[in-house]
Amino acid sequence: MGGTGYTTVIGLECHAQLQTESKLFCGCSTRFGELPNSNTCPVCLGLPGALPVLNRGAVRMAVQAAIALDCGIHLVSEWARKNYFYPDLPKGYQISQFDRPLAGEGRLDIRLNGQARAVRIQRIHMEEDAGKSLHEGFPDSDRTTYIDLNRSGTPLIEIVTHPDLRSAAEAQEYLVRLREILEYLGVCDGNMEEGSLRCDANVSICPESSDTLGTRTELKNINSFRFLGRAITYEAERQIDIVESGGRVVQETRLWNDAEGRTLPMRSKEEAHDYRYFPEPDLPLVVLEAAWVDGIRSSQPELPAARRRRFVAQYGLPDYDAGVLTSTRALSGFFEAAAAGGHAKDVANWVMGDLMSLLNSDGVDLKDLSTVRLRPGMLAEMVGMVRANIISGKIAKTVIEEMYRSGRPAPRIVEEQGLSQITDSGELQPIVDALLEANPGPVEQFRAGKTGAIGWFVGQVMKATGGRANPNIVNELITKRLAGPKH
Repeated sequence: MGGTGYTTVIGLECHAQLQTESKLFCGCSTRFGELPNSNTCPVCLGLPGALPVLNRGAVRMAVQAAIALDCGIHLVSEWARKNYFYPDLPKGYQISQFDRPLAGEGRLDIRLNGQARAVRIQRIHMEEDAGKSLHEGFPDSDRTTYIDLNRSGTPLIEIVTHPDLRSAAEAQEYLVRLREILEYLGVCDGNMEEGSLRCDANVSICPESSDTLGTRTELKNINSFRFLGRAITYEAERQIDIVESGGRVVQETRLWNDAEGRTLPMRSKEEAHDYRYFPEPDLPLVVLEAAWVDGIRSSQPELPAARRRRFVAQYGLPDYDAGVLTSTRALSGFFEAAAAGGHAKDVANWVMGDLMSLLNSDGVDLKDLSTVRLRPGMLAEMVGMVRANIISGKIAKTVIEEMYRSGRPAPRIVEEQGLSQITDSGELQPIVDALLEANPGPVEQFRAGKTGAIGWFVGQVMKATGGRANPNIVNELITKRLAGPKH
C-alpha cells in the first residue's frame, strides 16, 4: 500500500484441478456439470472398506506443472491424512501431502509496469478435492444446504508461494501468468468460474521501516482475478485501520463478499497441528524414476514467456502484440498458422482486432477455437487479397465477419457479393469529378492551403463506392484534379 507507511505482504495458495478423465484415487468421471452425486463410488464417498488406487496420469500432470515452475522434483513423496470435519468431506479427512510433498522450491517470473520480479514457489503438493456445499436461502437461520460429492476426489495440485508479493496488482499478475502456464501444459483448464482454479491469499501488513511480518489472515476460495485484487486491497486497508486505532489483527480465515465489498470472518485460522496429519496407511509412497521425470521434462511444450520472446524475435512483433497473441495456446497457434505465409504484423492486427472482437461478442473461449469456422489459412488468404489490392481494408472487415459466420473463403465471398476493389481510374474519375463539382466549398479550402480537406474527399468517394474504391488511386485522382486549373 503506497503512501500508507505500511507494506502489504501476500502469499498465495492456488488450487488447480488436474484435467484427468478420472479422479485421483478411483475411476469416477471428473466431468463438470453432471447431475449432483452421479459421479461417485464407494472410494470417493468414503465408504468403509473402500481402498484408494493412485491415478498415474494425475502424477504426470503434477510433475509437468512442477517442472514448468522450475521446482525441484522429489523422487519420493508421501501421502498424508489431513483430518477435519466438514459436510462435503465424507471421509472426515482429505488425502493430501504434508512434510514430503511432490516438489519443492521453484519460481515464477512476473512483469508489472515494466519491472520484472521472481516470485518464489515454496512447494507443490498433490491432494484430492472435497465435495461442494450448495446453500439456499437467507439468512443463515432459514438456510438449507445441499451436498454434491461429484467433485470429491478430483485430483488437485496446490501451488504455494513464499510471501513475496507486495500488492494486489502483483498478486493478480502472478495468477494470470500461473493460469497461462497451466493452460499451455494442458494440465488445468483454468476455469475459475467452475472452480477449476481457486486461490487463497494470505495477507498481512508491516511498517515500511520493519522486516517483521504482521499477523496474517487467509482469504479463502477466491475465484476471479477481479475478486482477488479487490479482496487483498480491502483486507490490507482493514488491517491498517485496526493497527492505527490501537487494535490487534486476529489470525483467522475470512471470505470475500463481493456484493458488500468486504471480507467477512469464516473461522479461526488452523495451523498444521490442528489437522493432525499422519501418513496415509492405505497408500504407498510415491516413488518416481529419474528417467521418467527427465522424459517429461524433455517433452514439455513451449511455455507462454518463451513463446512471447520468440514472437518478438521471429515475427518482429511489439511486446504488446506478442503478449496478447500468447494469452492462450489456441490463440497463439491460430496466429502462427495464419502467419506462416508471411505478413505477420498484418495478421496480428486482424487477429487482435476484428477476430477477437467477433469471438468476444459470441462468448467464445480463447482457449478453445475448435468450433470457429474461420480457419487460419482463410485469414491468411484474405490478408493476401488486401495486400494485392483485390479488396480494400474496409471491405475486408465485411469479408472477415462473413468468413467467421459462414466458413466460406474470402475469394468466394468477394466474387458472390461483388466486393472486388475498383482500381480502374477511368471508372473512378467520373465519381471524383462529380464530387468536386458538387462541393465547391471544400475545393476552395484545399486551394487556400487547407490540405486536410483531401481526406474528406477520399472518404466521400469510398462512401459512394461502398468502400470498394482503391484509396491510393482516389487520392491521386483528387490531388491531380485539385492541383489543375480551375473550371
